Amino acid sequence: MHTPDPSLDDAPELKQLYTDFEAEHLNPLWTQVGDLMPMTPTSRAVPFVWKWSTLYPLARRAGDLVPVGRGGERRAIALANPGLGGAPYVTPTLWAAIQYLGPKEVAPEHRHAQNAFRFVVEGEGVWTVVNGDPVAMRRGDFLLTPGWHFHGHHNETDQPMAWIDGLDIPFVHYTDTGFFEFGSENVTDDSTPDVSRSERLWAHPGLRPLVGLDAKASSPIAAYRWEHTDAALREQLALEDEGYAATTEPGHAAVRYTNPTTGGDVMPTIRAEFHRLRVGARTRPRRDVGSTVYQVFDGSGRFVLDGENREVGTGDMIVVPSWTEWSIEADTEFDLFAFSDAPIVERLHFDRTYISEGA
Repeated sequence: MHTPDPSLDDAPELKQLYTDFEAEHLNPLWTQVGDLMPMTPTSRAVPFVWKWSTLYPLARRAGDLVPVGRGGERRAIALANPGLGGAPYVTPTLWAAIQYLGPKEVAPEHRHAQNAFRFVVEGEGVWTVVNGDPVAMRRGDFLLTPGWHFHGHHNETDQPMAWIDGLDIPFVHYTDTGFFEFGSENVTDDSTPDVSRSERLWAHPGLRPLVGLDAKASSPIAAYRWEHTDAALREQLALEDEGYAATTEPGHAAVRYTNPTTGGDVMPTIRAEFHRLRVGARTRPRRDVGSTVYQVFDGSGRFVLDGENREVGTGDMIVVPSWTEWSIEADTEFDLFAFSDAPIVERLHFDRTYISEGA
């Protein structure tokens, strides 16, 4: 591309040209090509860690002071990436929050175009009601609320409960594709079954009902239970001990939550995985196009983000923006829940990964 002669920048004719561009709402590429087309992805989002020891007390204080109900809808506190100018986004495509529901409280039903999930790092006693199906929320469970599904929550105990929410709010906002609709003031079914109807129909390993054989955009399974996730990870490491190729890297077991009707991701815009590292295991440094958010489910270790060590433990949340170099090191057995925007990136064929040769 021809580079303009900088000696002409002060020429009156050129200044007038730029003034006329501005008046007509035009913007010349040659003055900004480095920002619009960088040599590598340069996310405004920055790597960051939110400590659970800080998040939970703040959520509890909000529980004492801020009611939940129609209008505010949810007592959810978004993680605002420091690089995004105060926007309530954890990355340019993902939204993450800690949600807090007090004893006997009900969050009213609504629905929205945005896809959502819940992940529970501690506690139980809340049911989320998704399109009229009550779904128990317990430690280690991954729960789906796909776009345009009515949903509300009710706490049946005398204790508060907190969990994390993940949504594609920034992506939907940027593409002007959001819709929202209020539902019931309470929940349409306040029963408390141990197992939801969706699980009874769909959550049997390797088996699919002969109703609803069409491919669904989002998984019909409302909850992926911890006992199944834990067993899958445990068996991967056991198989590794027996000499079989069952782990992604030495001492690193991992699973992806999938949509049984397609074999793909649970929702069209969000990928969810769970990782377990043995004591002392470490991943190879890598860079990925697209952003990922982790929550430590159990154990302690560190993320190395662009060369900086970040010590983390149970409940802490970590954001890895696009093309950040990152790796993980485990001090104890280290369990990590992860969600990302990979389905968007891959569907657009923008995905790219670089894995370092070094350990």
